[in-house]
Amino acid sequence: MDRVCAVFGGSRGIGRAVARLMAQRGYRLAIVARNLQGARAVAGDLGGDHLALSCDVAKEQDVQSTFEEIEKNLGPVNFLVNAAGINRDNLLVRTSTEDMLCQLQTNLLGSMLTCKAAVKTMIKQQGGSIVNIGSVVGLKGNPGQSVYSASKGGLVGFSRALAKEVAKKKIRVNVVAPVHQHRQAFLPGQEQEQEQEQEQQTHTVSQPWSHAAWGGGGGGGA
Repeated sequence: MDRVCAVFGGSRGIGRAVARLMAQRGYRLAIVARNLQGARAVAGDLGGDHLALSCDVAKEQDVQSTFEEIEKNLGPVNFLVNAAGINRDNLLVRTSTEDMLCQLQTNLLGSMLTCKAAVKTMIKQQGGSIVNIGSVVGLKGNPGQSVYSASKGGLVGFSRALAKEVAKKKIRVNVVAPVHQHRQAFLPGQEQEQEQEQEQQTHTVSQPWSHAAWGGGGGGGA
């Protein structure tokens, strides 16, 4: 059976780097991003029989349709990477409710929805693995990033709980929390897609990336 990996947020940063690594490991990939052109560019660079899709992870129907499309073209997903995320950095008193919701819906709810869809598939396959990309900011906090910190901190708690829910189903759930280095200064209210580049100093929740990614189908989790 083909090994199929869905990488949400796979067109940039860590998501793109993970996609390259998974391709080298022999996975058939679904590169999923808001920007279909970006996803296609990555899939094309990887060569092979990979799929590029566009998805708004904050919309459950979008997520469900994406998983159906992946299964139709590649087969059922047995490895999920959640690297999609956005920043709208600002002091809390200057942050609009719209900007708060946008970050929470993309960074936290989006991962919940993709995990929900993936777990249903993985239960049928009797195993699978999920890696959620967090941030050290979610563990330590950072001025001007209170909402972003909340979204990433929430992802840690969610992943820990989900890992316990699905461990007996031989599904592993882990979080990796890289140091996030901004490549340019944020203007008040400016939105950027999250560019999380792999760095030497990486903080992980529970297990290192190598074990999170390649430790097998069963076992505990974050």
